[in-house]
Amino acid sequence: MKGKTALISGVTGQDGAYLAKLLLDHGYRVIGGARRSAERTYWRLEKIGVVDKVEIVDFDLLDYSNMYSVIEKYKPDEIYNLGAQSFVGTSFRQPLSTIQTNGISVCMLLDIIKNFFPKTKIYQASTSEMFGAVREMPQSEKTPFNPVSPYGCAKLLAHNMMEIYRDSYDIFACCGILFNHESALRGDEFVTKKITNYVRDVRDNKVSKPLELGNLNAERDWGFAGDYVKAMYMMMQVSKPDTYVVGSGKKYSIRDFVEMAFHSIGVCVGWEGEGKEEIGRNVNTGEILVVVNEKFYRPNEVDVLLANPKKAYDWLKWKPEYDIADLVSAMVDDRVF
Repeated sequence: MKGKTALISGVTGQDGAYLAKLLLDHGYRVIGGARRSAERTYWRLEKIGVVDKVEIVDFDLLDYSNMYSVIEKYKPDEIYNLGAQSFVGTSFRQPLSTIQTNGISVCMLLDIIKNFFPKTKIYQASTSEMFGAVREMPQSEKTPFNPVSPYGCAKLLAHNMMEIYRDSYDIFACCGILFNHESALRGDEFVTKKITNYVRDVRDNKVSKPLELGNLNAERDWGFAGDYVKAMYMMMQVSKPDTYVVGSGKKYSIRDFVEMAFHSIGVCVGWEGEGKEEIGRNVNTGEILVVVNEKFYRPNEVDVLLANPKKAYDWLKWKPEYDIADLVSAMVDDRVF
């Protein structure tokens, strides 16, 4: 029997690499869409061991004709739209391009499916950042959205359009509202990877100055990216498309994450001061390990995000396998699992 074909936009990213491996393990032909770029890199696909098994194609989320041509050529059974400008901080500096890449592109993609490939299933990578200044704790599929960044706003545009097309045109369009998910494949610009890279350098005696961070009190619901792409796949296999919140149901602060990372190498961090004057020291040596730098604060902070993943637990029978301590330790060791 002919296997399924899946197209993954953003295949060179963290989630794209994990999803590509999962789909290949399920017997899919995987077409990996990536932006045309001289800096295109496949290190994640190499590290996870699938770079020679994914068919990489140019897939420009801002080019309607290019997207149509790729879909027409490969006729995928499933499209996973993971491509995006994925850094919240950058969205404040580049709001227009973020809205185009993360929002308008999805409108074009949906139009292509509606008009030419109505049987093709599509998954949209929505985000907990759409909840922004949260109006309910924890956040479920019914929690009102209140984004406070251009990134969250652009993702909400895409999310709303997915649901409109699903309801209006009987398209199999599902959305995963994923809370923060990390791994050793995370980009260095993200705070979690910045922390774990630094802690590994401390362990290996390669640092000469403290780690600079922003708001240590921001709280997030963190999980392992490999677990979360399983939820994406499961959403696409059910008979009826829907929207699901995906998370652990537990929250930790940036400060907690720092402490767990240092604990994985046997270092205990003690804290002095508060707010923008806070520092973290090695309790045994007195060495300053962490300082707060105001430049890393966002113009509009999201204080806390916490998932209520009951629907995914009950309807998809999905639950995360790895806890945050395992995740942080693996990131410090730069270990892919």
